[in-house]
Amino acid sequence: MLRRAAAICLLMAIFAVPAHAQGTPLMPGVTYEKTVEFTPHGAVVIHVLTAPRPGDQNGLYQLAPVLAKGTVLGGKQRVTQMEKDISNQATVAGINGDLFNATDGHPAGVFMQGGLLQHPPLSTRSSIGVDSAGALHVDRVKFFGTWRGTGQRRPLSGLNDVPKAGQVMLFTPAFGARTPLVPGAAEVVLQPFPAAAPNTDLVATVTATAVGGGTAIPTDGAVIMAAGASIAATLQAEAPVGTPLTTRLILQPAWTGVVSALGGGPVLVRNGKPIFRSLEDFTNDQINQRDPRAGVGQLADGRIILVAVDGNQPGYSVGLTSFELAQALARLGAVTASAVDSGGSVTVAFDGQLLNRPSDAGGERLVKEALLIQYFGVYAAPPPLTLVNGDPGKGTQSLSYKIVRPSKVTAQLIGPDNVARPLETNVQHDPGSYPFTFSAFDVEGNWHWNVTATDDLGRTSTIDRQFRYDTTLRGVSAPKLSVGQATIRFTLSRPASVRLRIETQNGVVVRTLPAVPLQTGARSVVWDGALPQGTKAYGGTFVAHVFATSNVGTSDIAVPFAFRRS
Repeated sequence: MLRRAAAICLLMAIFAVPAHAQGTPLMPGVTYEKTVEFTPHGAVVIHVLTAPRPGDQNGLYQLAPVLAKGTVLGGKQRVTQMEKDISNQATVAGINGDLFNATDGHPAGVFMQGGLLQHPPLSTRSSIGVDSAGALHVDRVKFFGTWRGTGQRRPLSGLNDVPKAGQVMLFTPAFGARTPLVPGAAEVVLQPFPAAAPNTDLVATVTATAVGGGTAIPTDGAVIMAAGASIAATLQAEAPVGTPLTTRLILQPAWTGVVSALGGGPVLVRNGKPIFRSLEDFTNDQINQRDPRAGVGQLADGRIILVAVDGNQPGYSVGLTSFELAQALARLGAVTASAVDSGGSVTVAFDGQLLNRPSDAGGERLVKEALLIQYFGVYAAPPPLTLVNGDPGKGTQSLSYKIVRPSKVTAQLIGPDNVARPLETNVQHDPGSYPFTFSAFDVEGNWHWNVTATDDLGRTSTIDRQFRYDTTLRGVSAPKLSVGQATIRFTLSRPASVRLRIETQNGVVVRTLPAVPLQTGARSVVWDGALPQGTKAYGGTFVAHVFATSNVGTSDIAVPFAFRRS
């Protein structure tokens, strides 16, 4: 027992993910953090998205899944493409979703959007739900269905799945344009059909009948299909044209109030404790191998964390077991958490841009779902120039913002003197992106690009992006090829303390030279090609990163150069 306790303590220490260092802001309230943990098995790269509680700020934030191409049977897409497809509806960041069928791409478990059921749960694995109050649910949910025409209430086998012999299936527009081809199956068309909310009677009139599948699913209707001679005959006898037919999609537990859901599992954290054995329908290899992993959790204060772990890439990231991911989420503060699909499907992305390194040789995998943090307020990308200094191409800042609902907008630049330079004030705009350019900089220091919008639902949002206007450091250059040493030249418009840092192209610091005070004018600093231990660096492409600190503040410019040992 003592040995087992010691082993658990060691694992907890190994995977002691920092309990929320401040990450990089992606959009208001949402941050991204990438950390590297070193374990006896190798390095592990962990990506963490942190977002407000769903529904916060009058519904500006939502956590919800999306389906590739918008339908259950519509094929697969990359997470980045799914994000791009809804970029006009929200600014999004997220991870991949549930496991899916490799043949036709349909999700393995539950899928619910806007409180409407589009695919039933898999009772042998956890389902992930988000209710209208923003609470995350991780439960084993079962599905039961019924239908009734002129006869008694009869079993409904499922929703938006190809039926097997003896099964009756309901197809809604979420499935796709047409029902699947099933020889001998009987079909009835229901139109209009109510929104497919669970745990309520859905009554519609039979408007047409068909046989064999391939029937068009009305955009405002549904189709019931019975496969197998006996049950097909029953459907035809008890649901002739003109019959009111009642269906009921039953979830157990009822999940009252849940508005969004997707399949997942295994459960990772319950009441703040990592779960070692979930007893869910996964193989030992799926649970115990070190693989890329992804999951979703909720913190005690209601915030959501989406975690993706890279894996199967020795020398970069070896991945985690399911229990190790559970420990990592618990260390991050999750009180409730579940895994989603693992392996090559693991993806984390923001606004259509990939943030992690998927393990498949071909890169990002085509998947069926993405689980996305959706933000409906004003969004502005970081200004393209972090430093405006008057160098060619660095004298004008190109700015823009995006809104996804009709909104009244105030956009302004605020200088280091705290004086606002309005670009527009309380202007009504339709959804879209709005660009601006600005070059009338008159005070050096830190500037803010600040945009506030109030949409047609009365929700106010603000985003603030910072950049710097500082002419102290200009004209930084390095020879195309430096042999033995590298001379970095630049011009100072005022006295400054200058520090040179040599980096690799990937940002790894090779050498940092002590800061030196320099006067106004054309100046230079020299790297002698040596590493901190005194040995000469190997040849290759490096980056010279120059920092100049003056009475205005600190500005920096980086330029690449080639280096060859003498």
